Formats: sequence, C-alpha cells, structure tokens
Amino acid sequence: MTSVSAARKERIPELGETVHVRELASGTAVLVLPKPGFTKKYATVTVHYGSLDNHFRTPEGEERRVPEGVAHFLEHKMFAKPDGDVFDRFAALGVGSNAYTGFATTTYLISTSQNFEAAFDLLIDFVQEPYFTPEGVEKERGIIAEELRMYRDSPHWRLFQGLKECLYHRHPVRDDIGGTLESLAEIDAEVLALCHRTFYHPSNMAVTAVGDLDPDEIAQRVAQSLARHGNLERKGPIARIPPEEPADPAGPRATARMAVARPLLCIGYKDAAPPATGRELVRRELLTSIGLEVALGKASPLYNRLYESGLIGRSFGASAFIEETFGFVYVSAETDEPERLERELREGLGRFVAEGVAPADVERVRRRLFGDLAGEFDAPESLAHALAESHFIGVGLSDHFELLRQVRAEDVHRRMRECLRDDRAAVSVVLPAR
Repeated sequence: MTSVSAARKERIPELGETVHVRELASGTAVLVLPKPGFTKKYATVTVHYGSLDNHFRTPEGEERRVPEGVAHFLEHKMFAKPDGDVFDRFAALGVGSNAYTGFATTTYLISTSQNFEAAFDLLIDFVQEPYFTPEGVEKERGIIAEELRMYRDSPHWRLFQGLKECLYHRHPVRDDIGGTLESLAEIDAEVLALCHRTFYHPSNMAVTAVGDLDPDEIAQRVAQSLARHGNLERKGPIARIPPEEPADPAGPRATARMAVARPLLCIGYKDAAPPATGRELVRRELLTSIGLEVALGKASPLYNRLYESGLIGRSFGASAFIEETFGFVYVSAETDEPERLERELREGLGRFVAEGVAPADVERVRRRLFGDLAGEFDAPESLAHALAESHFIGVGLSDHFELLRQVRAEDVHRRMRECLRDDRAAVSVVLPAR
C-alpha cells in the first residue's frame, strides 16, 4: 500500500463539517469532505489550467505562447482513448460524468450512487493518459467549430462577448473560452501534448471528494494511481505571463443586430483594483456581491424605479467576475428603450456611489448572503467544486464565512467606488435585425 501523510483537518463550524486536506509527495492536493449516510458521492479532478493560460513559462524554463482555446480543446480530447470514449466507460458503470473549462481551471467530475471506487479510479487515471492522433484532433476540431458557430448564433453570447471586447484591450478574458475558428486551425497534436505535459502534471492538480467516504482510502487511491503512471515527483511552478492591460476600456460600445424580439443591453465596469489572490480576492468577491445587491437588488430604490417605469423586467440582473488578474461588473436586461435604460443606470449607479451605503442595507444583505453561502456549500456537488476552486486561490471554505462576518458598510462603499467608475464603463447592445 502506498504511504500517504496524515490529513490536516479544516473545520467549518457554519456547516458542521470537516474537510480532510492532504498534499501528496507529487504536490497533488486531495480534499475530502465525509458525508456519512449520503447515498450519492461526488468527485472532481481540477487542473489549474484555463482559457487565460495562453502565454507561460514551463517548469523547465521554456517560454511558450499557444493559440486561444487550447485548454477547452484539451478538455474535449482527454476523453478519447485508443479503446474508445471514456464517457462510455463511465456510462457502463452507471456513473454520471462531465467536464468544463473556465478562465483559470479545467474540471472533470463524476456523480454516482453506485460503483464509486471503479469510477473514481477511472477519473484519476484518464486525465493522466493523453492520446492525441492527427485524425482524432482533426475530428474534434470540427466538433468544436460547430460548437463555436452555435454560440455565435446566440444573442446573449454576442452581448457578453461584445462587452468583454469593449472592456479589454489585450487580456485573454476578452477571448471566448473555446477560442475562435482561426485559433482552432492552429491547434494540433503537438500543442495539445505540450499543454498536457505542462499543466496536467499532478503538482498542478487538486482532487476533491464529497460523500460517505473514507478520507484515508481516497488519498490512497489517488497516490496509487499516480504511482502507476510514474507521477511521483513534484514539478516546479508554471509562470503565467499576462499581457500589459491598460486601465481604460478598449472601446465605449459594441452594437450587433440579430434575430431578437426586444433589444438587449449590457453595461460593464472594468475593475480598478490591482491583481489579488487568497483572502483579499475572496473579500473583494463578497464586497462586490453585497454592493451590487444593495445597489440593484429588488429591494433597492433604483431597481424599483426602473421596474415601475417599464424599463426592465424579469431578465434584469447584475453580476461580477472577480478573478486574480482581472475583474468586471456587468448589468444586463431586455428593454424596449436601451438608450434610456443605459442613461438611467449610469446616473443611478453614479448617485449610489456618491451618496454612500446605508449600514442597515449592508447588514440585511450580509445576513442573507450568509444563508445563501451556507446553502450553496452544503450541497455536495457545489462543495466538491468549491473545495478545488478555493484551494487554488489559497483559502479554505471557512475563510469565506469569516470574511463575510467582517464586512462593514464602509468597506462595501469603498469597493463600489473602486469597481463602478463611469470612466471605466463600456456598453454592449444587441438590437433586432432590420
């Protein structure tokens, strides 16, 4: 039996849970949250590699730049093996499986109430076993190209993509996660092998498991799989090389005409905060969420004024992406009067930032968010994802609750001044085709 070190236990009093955390000799993080009595079991392998990682220096010191969309392409190709599709092998076990690529990570997951051990071993094994042939790459290129064309036909995709292209000059967040038809043509088996070799090393991975599970057994299974594949040594760090991104937006406005019944409007604000990770990043996310709810939630004066005037309806929403190297807030809606709604939103948010934030409003939203956070983290599938995402930014789940308890009105107001600057705003509009 492969030897693994004792687990560090992270207690989460708000959930009444304990996460068992290990770092194997290879650098792989194994995070297990036992749920005694639960029928379903969830597990993920998350690679710290996403659509932003197109320019990097390998652990061996080689600087490389690859086309947009490689992380997504690699996610697709990892399921193809000489003996068939891994999805079919999971299905034969009666196990649900999926995968997705984000800005910073790629995740492979399973969900099952049967045959967990066999499915878990398969999950850990197959991400370590690349299989790229020119014929297979060409076939997948066609599949992904069709996927990209389908997205381009979506008005909401066009709205959001137009906003990102207005907000950012060079940062890769402006690119679609799947790349472009042009970048797809540049991806071949050699590029895929390079990125798998660089990013899919166990020292750049986290394994999570949630359910009625033995943390020691899970760690043993991971260690044994790594040993079978000869992945026992830790590699040095991968240096991401982000481009120099100007502070101002790349352009004020994007307009498209598509087959929509009503115009779509999206206003975005490019975050003025410097890069951050760890607790500071989580703090920003929480402050931003609270500030947006106070400013634009259904209890806010601005929301009610816009709703009663007929400018917005159920489609209205405000969200944010707050990541390590970029951040932006965006507000979107269907509306018959996009120009008027844009004007009302910009003026209303400007007044909100100038006047400050009422402590009672912040406390109301903070308490509700506390309950939302507890509910989200108490769902086993959400927990499996959150454990990996938190690990890669250097925090535990308990940090989210601790930081939320510390939120004050002045912190929220300062954050809103930072991320709702009108000189950093851009607008994307999709209008009905003529």
